[in-house]
Amino acid sequence: MERIERTADRSVRCDVFLSECTPLTRSAIKKLADSDMVWVNSVCARPSAMLKAGDRVEVLVPDPVPIAARPEDIPLDIVYEDDDLAVVNKPQGMSVHAGAGNYEGTLVNALLFRLDRLSGINGELRPGIVHRIDKDTTGLLVVAKNDVAHLSLSEQIASKTARREYYALLEGVVKEDHGVIVTQMGRDKHDRLRQAVLPAGEGRRAETEFFVEERFKNNTLVRFCLKTGRTHQIRVHAKYMGHPVVGDPLYGYKNQRFSLEGQLLHAFRLTFVHPRTGEEMTFEAPMPEAFLHVLQIVRSDK
Repeated sequence: MERIERTADRSVRCDVFLSECTPLTRSAIKKLADSDMVWVNSVCARPSAMLKAGDRVEVLVPDPVPIAARPEDIPLDIVYEDDDLAVVNKPQGMSVHAGAGNYEGTLVNALLFRLDRLSGINGELRPGIVHRIDKDTTGLLVVAKNDVAHLSLSEQIASKTARREYYALLEGVVKEDHGVIVTQMGRDKHDRLRQAVLPAGEGRRAETEFFVEERFKNNTLVRFCLKTGRTHQIRVHAKYMGHPVVGDPLYGYKNQRFSLEGQLLHAFRLTFVHPRTGEEMTFEAPMPEAFLHVLQIVRSDK
């Protein structure tokens, strides 16, 4: 990802200024701003923001990606499949779709090889992808095989009628049995590659419900229910609680007790209404071995 920094020399619109002093077009600047990649004096800015002389403008430009994803013969755990959709149990270490520096070995590459068709709403880089989970998060996603199914499933997620539930092992002992975390979220002002809880009026609303499942000497097993779908939402909210996810390389403790490949966060249950039949469907995926192994250790802590 490339970082561009410029200093305004006069009063001018942000997009006009950037289009004059960078290779970016105004339409490209708008897309970047919509993804919180344009900052003025360390605050997210819209293309229409008026600059004044001396304002510092920063832009993050993602690395170029291939025009289309290619099918790859990658093992894939397909939990359910019919003519309209598929439910997949994603392993740790697999990105959902291509991104900066990561163009192969993704879930999309595997889906293109395994399934007969995918919806085209998200274009050739993200065909069929209705929602995402992080590269090192494990568990269930629903994939659309046609545009009608895609629109229905996307609407269910947007309207919160689809239910996405996760298990996470957290650092420390959570006192409350149940709670709802509601914050504003957006890019971290000090590290543009991370997300953060932001002050009121900034970022986007993020809501997560949690239930304590089991407490241990130094950890807590928690069930999270997503009410919104912001990037890294559960991981950021866990840190906000003061109990980051065990193994989290971005938001967790610097010194980790366990040697893990990533955070112990697992999308274990997914519920939605089938776009064609109207039937409510629920799928569950067992915890991966690494998660179970650490649970066994913390249960034996004295």
